[in-house]
Amino acid sequence: MFKGLGGLGDMGKMMKAAQEMQGKMESLQDDLRAITVTGESGAGMVRATSTAKGELVGLDIDPSIFNADEKEVVEDLILAAIKDAQQKASDKSQEEMRKLTEGLGLPPGMKLPF
Repeated sequence: MFKGLGGLGDMGKMMKAAQEMQGKMESLQDDLRAITVTGESGAGMVRATSTAKGELVGLDIDPSIFNADEKEVVEDLILAAIKDAQQKASDKSQEEMRKLTEGLGLPPGMKLPF
């Protein structure tokens, strides 16, 4: 009659594990907002700083590149630095997620929603 009740303990463990994972995911989200990466272009003449969540938080441009005749070059350097920062942010985020999922015993490459 109560044959299936043995599985309730397993269900409780699964629920607890799910709650722990949710807490770790929230913590990771906070960590990603605090981690910064810097992308650069033009041999460091343009630097873009981003959080690991991909939010651009800083831009540093060497004043020597400001020349009215080279406006397009400057724009390209700025875009390249931002793209580099975004790629580094994405890579860092994936690295941190990989650390979390390995610790939880989840299969490698498992995508979790953000």
